[in-house]
Amino acid sequence: MMSVNFSRKKQSSELIQIGGVTPFTTIDYPGELAAVLFLQGCPWRCDYCHNKGFIDRKQVAAVSWESVLDFLGERKTLLDAVVFSGGEPTLQTGLPEAIQQVKHLGFKIGLHSAGVYPARLQKLLPWLDWVGLDIKAPASRYSAITGVSNSAERAWDSARLLVDSDVDYEIRTTLHPKLISRSDLYQLVDELKQINVRHYRVQKCNTRYCSDDNITEQDFNNLELSDQDRIGNIFPSFEYR
Repeated sequence: MMSVNFSRKKQSSELIQIGGVTPFTTIDYPGELAAVLFLQGCPWRCDYCHNKGFIDRKQVAAVSWESVLDFLGERKTLLDAVVFSGGEPTLQTGLPEAIQQVKHLGFKIGLHSAGVYPARLQKLLPWLDWVGLDIKAPASRYSAITGVSNSAERAWDSARLLVDSDVDYEIRTTLHPKLISRSDLYQLVDELKQINVRHYRVQKCNTRYCSDDNITEQDFNNLELSDQDRIGNIFPSFEYR
């Protein structure tokens, strides 16, 4: 993250808890110049999480909401969008108001989510311009990834809501062969096809920041070109990176 001086305030005074900010990025909202706000807290414990510093909900906010609004107000002509990421941003009850405040500044709104709270996501959809939704595995493998028994139902409910909405989106899956096998991936692809997903991305696992030392191997194989072609023929929009 670039160095920008954001002030801190007491946790109780904050609309949302922000653990960090990326002031400028070209990769977190497709086709737009964006800032990313990393909201604190996530109820799931995915072993390959590379944002583990934002998992603890009780962590004191590193950045004040007031300083973020000041920063965005100064960059109306430089940035196109603001992405709320995490952690899991929908965990925070102040998110709807925060999104509306940023929307009123004239920015497009992006959301990075794992679909943990489908009812909250549904209420946010009218304010969102783009969503990057992490679907981590086929339903049968979900709890093994997240460590939470009912996580599959929540994530897939969120996926259906998003696909059926008018909001631009990307469904993405992080691929690590110790956690998702080739057959798991194709089961997942079939399940995504059944709910009419059109935009799908498979991304390599960044093992450098994995919370589990047992899955930090760097020497695993990439997705074969034949698999990329096969999956690419299923979805109108597919990317592997």
